[in-house]
Parts: sequence; C-alpha cells; structure tokens
Amino acid sequence: MPLSRRAALRLIAALPLALAAVPAAARETLTFAELYGKVGVLGLEFSEKVKRLAGERIAMLGFMAPPLKAEAQFFVLTSVPMALCPFCSSDADWPDNIVVVYLGKKQTFVQPSQVIEVTGKLEYGSWTDPETGFLSLLRLRDATYRTV
Repeated sequence: MPLSRRAALRLIAALPLALAAVPAAARETLTFAELYGKVGVLGLEFSEKVKRLAGERIAMLGFMAPPLKAEAQFFVLTSVPMALCPFCSSDADWPDNIVVVYLGKKQTFVQPSQVIEVTGKLEYGSWTDPETGFLSLLRLRDATYRTV
C-alpha cells in the first residue's frame, strides 16, 4: 500500500538515523534539501555541496519511481513515493526532487513506497542519454542501492 505524502515526509525526516549504515565507499551523504542553493533569474542553481561533491561517490536516501521497463539499468530516485515516473521533456521542466540513477549492474526493482539508499558517483549539469533520450540535470553513475 503506498504511503501518504505526510507519512513519506515523516519517514524522510527520520532517515538520518539510518545513515549510520552508509557503506564506507560513500564518503558523504546528500539530501534532496541540499541539491539546490538558491533560485536565480535562470531558475534553480546547484548548491555548493553538489558542486563540491561532483565526481565523488555519495549516498542518498529516497524512493524509486516506477521504471519505464523491467530491464532498464536506470531509474529515478525521488524525495517522496510516486505512482508514475516523473519524466520531463526539457531541463527547464526538471523537478527539483529527483535524481537519475544509472546502475553499475542490473538489480531487481523495489516497490515505490520502499525507502532505499543509493550509492554512486555524483554528476550534475544538463545531459541527454544517447540510448533513451532521457534528459537529466543530476545523476548518480555506477550506482547500487539497498532497501533501508
């Protein structure tokens, strides 16, 4: 049964306690609240923390949006559970509460209401996947995840 938005927000608020189990490979954690520093005339601007951690292995907690297809090697990490994948047509439409996760190897997907911890190499900036045409502003590459 999907969580209500309120229950999901309570879960997210309680998740820092689970960060004690972050794998050693991830030196730092990043939260959805830390992704953007401010809103400028051109829209959202990445935070200094995102810029500093670019290229590093980091850990994030969130929810897996339902993937487009079962055999996909990527998914969208969201701050709250979603019933549909939040695809967007351009980076101008990019929601501020999602990160694209490219897996190092295929894994079994989980239910959208299940909290997961993702570890991967952080990238930021507009990029279009040549295979899928999916546009992203934030990505975790060579990633793995586990349920929390």
